[in-house]
Amino acid sequence: MTTQTHSSVLQKTASLTLSKPVQATLYVSLCALTLWTVYFTTYPAIHDRVHSPRHHTLLVPCH
Repeated sequence: MTTQTHSSVLQKTASLTLSKPVQATLYVSLCALTLWTVYFTTYPAIHDRVHSPRHHTLLVPCH
């Protein structure tokens, strides 16, 4: 009986984890985190590269 319960829990977990809404949420969150990190980094090489697009897309005034 424990084996059946364990396998059903794994199946429910897999179906929830692999569902389209969960995948979409994780994808959007990862993209947003990546953009946030790139746009607001203080690392000079990346900051200089995305300086102009950041000010044009986010309407951030220049420092």
